[in-house]
Amino acid sequence: MQYSTHGVCSRAINFDVTDGKVTNVRFVGGCNGNTQGVAALVEGMEIHEAIRRLKGIQCGSKGTSCPDQLALALENYLASR
Repeated sequence: MQYSTHGVCSRAINFDVTDGKVTNVRFVGGCNGNTQGVAALVEGMEIHEAIRRLKGIQCGSKGTSCPDQLALALENYLASR
């Protein structure tokens, strides 16, 4: 799935969900080291657990962050099923 981000440096997030687990997370743009770290940490994580851990994380005064945007993307995925 591809999700267009809002309010952060990355422009989009691509990911797959296999058997209820988050896989193949790839951020387009953003802080390369941080987005690679988030992607590696959630690899194979159950989708609801990833949302629980990432939702609400803020980057400065933006009111959101790349991890928060990933949580929103995962919620969007669940809502579309």
